[in-house]
Amino acid sequence: MEDVRQRLGAVRGKEYWRSLDELADSEEFAELLHREFPQAASEMEEGTDRRTFIKLMGASLALAGVSGCTYQPPETIIPYVREPEGLVPGKPLFFATAMPMGGAGVGLLVRSNMGRPTKIEGNELHPASLGATDIFSQASILTLYDPDRSQTHINRGEIGNFTSFLAEMSRALEAQTGRQGAGLRFLTETISSPTAAAQMQEIAQRFPAAKWHQYEPAGSNAGVGARLAFGEPVNTIYNFTEADRVLSLDADFLSCGPASLRYARDFAGRRRLAEGKTEMNRLYVVETTATQTGMVADHRLAIRPSEMEGFARALAAALGAPGAAAGDGAHAEWIAAVARDLQSVRGRSIVIAGDEQTPVVHALAHAINGALGNVGTTVTYTEPVEANPVDQLQSLRELIADIDNGLVELLVIVEGNPVYNTPADLKLDKARLDKVPLRVHLGLYQDETADLCQWHINEAHYLEAWSDTRAFDGTATIIQPLIAPLYDGKSIHELLAAFTNTPERSGYSAVREFWQNEIPTTEFDKMWRRIVHDGVIPNTQRATKSVTARNDFATQGPGAGEQGSAGNQLPGATTVPQTSTSVSQPPTPGPQPPAPGLEIVFRPDPTVYDGRFANNGWLQELPKPITKLTWDTVAMVSPATAARLGLDNENTITSKGSELMVEVVRLRFKGREVTAPLWVQPGQPDGVVTLHLGYGRWRAGRVGTSIPGEGARYPEIPGPTEDPGKPEGMPHFQDAYQIRTSDALWSGVGVEVVKTGVRYQLASTQLHFNIEDDREIVRAGTLEQYRQNPTLKPHRDEDKQPPKPAGENREPAGESESMYPDFDYSDSPERMAAGFYPYRWGMSIDINSCVGCSACVVACQAENNIPIVGKDQVARGREMHWLRVDAYFRGGIEKLQGVYFMPVPCMHCENAPCEPVCPVHATVHDTEGLNLMVYNRCVGTRYCSNNCPYKVRRFNFFLYQDWNTPSLKMQRNPEVTVRSRGVMEKCTYCIQRIEYAKIESEKEGRRVRDGEVVTACQAACPTEAIIFGDLNDPESRVAKLHREPRQYSLLADLNTRPRTTYLAAVRNPNPEIR
Repeated sequence: MEDVRQRLGAVRGKEYWRSLDELADSEEFAELLHREFPQAASEMEEGTDRRTFIKLMGASLALAGVSGCTYQPPETIIPYVREPEGLVPGKPLFFATAMPMGGAGVGLLVRSNMGRPTKIEGNELHPASLGATDIFSQASILTLYDPDRSQTHINRGEIGNFTSFLAEMSRALEAQTGRQGAGLRFLTETISSPTAAAQMQEIAQRFPAAKWHQYEPAGSNAGVGARLAFGEPVNTIYNFTEADRVLSLDADFLSCGPASLRYARDFAGRRRLAEGKTEMNRLYVVETTATQTGMVADHRLAIRPSEMEGFARALAAALGAPGAAAGDGAHAEWIAAVARDLQSVRGRSIVIAGDEQTPVVHALAHAINGALGNVGTTVTYTEPVEANPVDQLQSLRELIADIDNGLVELLVIVEGNPVYNTPADLKLDKARLDKVPLRVHLGLYQDETADLCQWHINEAHYLEAWSDTRAFDGTATIIQPLIAPLYDGKSIHELLAAFTNTPERSGYSAVREFWQNEIPTTEFDKMWRRIVHDGVIPNTQRATKSVTARNDFATQGPGAGEQGSAGNQLPGATTVPQTSTSVSQPPTPGPQPPAPGLEIVFRPDPTVYDGRFANNGWLQELPKPITKLTWDTVAMVSPATAARLGLDNENTITSKGSELMVEVVRLRFKGREVTAPLWVQPGQPDGVVTLHLGYGRWRAGRVGTSIPGEGARYPEIPGPTEDPGKPEGMPHFQDAYQIRTSDALWSGVGVEVVKTGVRYQLASTQLHFNIEDDREIVRAGTLEQYRQNPTLKPHRDEDKQPPKPAGENREPAGESESMYPDFDYSDSPERMAAGFYPYRWGMSIDINSCVGCSACVVACQAENNIPIVGKDQVARGREMHWLRVDAYFRGGIEKLQGVYFMPVPCMHCENAPCEPVCPVHATVHDTEGLNLMVYNRCVGTRYCSNNCPYKVRRFNFFLYQDWNTPSLKMQRNPEVTVRSRGVMEKCTYCIQRIEYAKIESEKEGRRVRDGEVVTACQAACPTEAIIFGDLNDPESRVAKLHREPRQYSLLADLNTRPRTTYLAAVRNPNPEIR
């Protein structure tokens, strides 16, 4: 690391960089940069047999066991566009539904090809989607067809059936009747389904003494903080369209949370500079771990988690917030400048705290918003969206206490995985669960929790079941199935019905009957068809409510004045006296000075979240936004911390080329330990270790399970790292839950980092497809610079430039001479009269709007049948994504100034370098300007890839697609060719969608309208950073953007004349902060 630091100290003038090696300009990086192909690319044969390969590919390559003859359910489901008289073969239908996650739902449109759901899109009518999607909803289609899903009900290790389950539950409930259900407990995740809440009411009426506990490993502090601030549970909604200034206190609101899609759209709309607009909002971010929101901020302050409360108190005091106390005095100049800026736009700002922050920080954020006059304009409050808002940590504590006291006789675990993801000091391990005589689990997988329950009920995927959910603002949506349950799964409503007086009621009946009672109309059948068709139930959003702030929260704990606020009684049930052994919520401490020792921070993983998506190959192979790591998580530290601890890790490529070997460290915290690879991350504050949740699964499936003896996937680490709760010999590798305790749920002080002497291979795409740095790649500037020079084109002094390499073309783009005639895309009257409508397709990508969420990458993978290749192949540079999102860092390793995210698809060049070098004419230019691949001509010379300066072509080194499994047709898009080994492939501008729109327009004798063709990446993008259309139409959005002053072409000096162009990034810094 010291050697790298010395090289970095000698660097002068490098403004944007993608890795520490590039910044240091190491010899290994230079060798990698100039290698035309990935490591060992010419060696086609590998020592990987098909059995091992299929085991790695999991859901993407082995869908065996899925019935190929499953039809839609008998209940009526409503197509989104129109109800056809009959199913037209080959023509897709779209159905509105929603994906519930984290206590809220996101409205979706699902494409169905011949009765099989194949692609997820956003629902433009839904307030949480507005037509966009995130990576989790996009990848959920793969989970539907995952062969590792639970395929049957399990009764004490044997195959069971739902009839036997109902019979056993009936006997167990008879025993509870005389005691009013005192031994009955439900443990669920956060529920926002109105129908499920009504069913819990029914259970409460039947068993008044039963209890309902809720726990999710992520995201309950916001509700607890609001209760602390106002003395009652409320839901907070932010209006970013009216905010001129935004301050984030560790809130990654652009990529996390139930409202992230809406917030990203609204926030990006205020930063979009087009059609002469010269004003934009300003974003301040105070955080510990680098997030997508922090990376696109105008100002980012990296602080330790122990400093966050002091920062919030100091800011509140500077703004005169009621009840605020003085902070610790740190970062005084930064706080003063931010306070003045917020005061200058009173009523037009937002202060938002992240879910991982303490309730006190949330309460301080509410107080600051009140002091700034934001309440009622940019900040509003409503009744909670979730059905039963509780302090989830306290709720889990009380359940644990009841189990330990022998008070629980029947435990029903709905959808969660608490055996894996509960805090280490509140583990629902085997020894504890054995105290419960009868345990039931409902879940998609036979996971860690299912293994310790007598009954495991196979859950239906949300695309297989009827249900309902609420959005972040309370808007309700009917979840309708698109296919009958592949494995005879049961929904949450069918499970809960077993504990009511109508145990055999179907999910469809439960949902429909609930809303028939809720909607007062004499024409309910007509209304039902409309709300199922639209995916939105009108007028169901929560009404705005008035709240009164408490001014004493600075000295009170979150439960002050609210004994028993865990709220575990079933709705409508009477209170059961608690025993003296119940565990109480510890009070929130006052502000503390920064701790002298190392601090640890826990965060949900950007791709597998809390571990629930561990078996999804698309998400495992999706590069994480900042580190670009795949298939692994790491312990992140700053360069200075790594140097101080003497950790021999510099995230550098070794002499083997792109092989990335890093140090494995042991993290010891509160008497527990876990091992993880070390990653040096610029932008991380000193003295802090970040470890993401979601890895270290031991019962996830063939993709997500960590198995000892699997080579680089799982290192052999010496020392006492075994857990009696796991299979024999299973060490704590990458499992953050093993050291995450209830009193340090998101951060804590006193972690010890110890070397293990073990090296571990990581697969990071940040080192792949680098473009030579002496060319203009990222164009960026400040708002003031934009006002003076809207092009933001740098003014270069040619005399100071290094001499150009001999023979290299450095002519500017424009009217350069060429040996080849220009393509003719004109719309002459003769052509129009003949019914030929010429198009000139193009794309515009706004770097200023991109937040690096990678929804476009997963959407492209789902749309175009792109396979996963596995960690080993990614490490060799053989990932198959047609679209990548490069992250260009700005600043030094000690003070990172931000990141510019740059999506890079095929440029579809007018002078495409790949076309003339193909010996078999497999790469062609069509009459509409598309650069296309003819797969059956390709012989795999890879000359085109060698000649592509943008490095966007992908080669099938192996038969990554399994052509021998007929059931793969269920997940694949039938409109896109499935490629084979030895074939080159790349972005096609979603030509199948272009052709579909052209066919429909030709039927009506017209041109394709602007916006009628929406590529998969464009449809998924929450910030509308990607716009596609016809450049021949001067009024199209893409044509207007191509005329914007900020527009520029990547590597324009090569005269490739790309159709995909970019809009330069603009930041709006505060001149008072340097």
